[in-house]
Amino acid sequence: MANTDPNLQSRFLAAVEQSKNLAERPDSATLLKLYALFKQASEGDVSGEKPGAMDFVGAAKWTARDALRGTATAEAMTRYIALVEELSS
Repeated sequence: MANTDPNLQSRFLAAVEQSKNLAERPDSATLLKLYALFKQASEGDVSGEKPGAMDFVGAAKWTARDALRGTATAEAMTRYIALVEELSS
């Protein structure tokens, strides 16, 4: 998260906290999207090999992160914030 606008970074961290207290638990697809955006914003592109077919959860997480490959940190943060705000309303 280095070299990111401090205001955006604090809004992102606030959204992370807010996501832990949503009124309703999001569906699996939305949780996967939140996970992928969070990881892209905090770690960048996914690395390593895709988990095997028998690791359904690991493979789904890897695929979701891979779909965001090349997305800038600021863009991932902005999309994460927007999704949490949408889920909170």
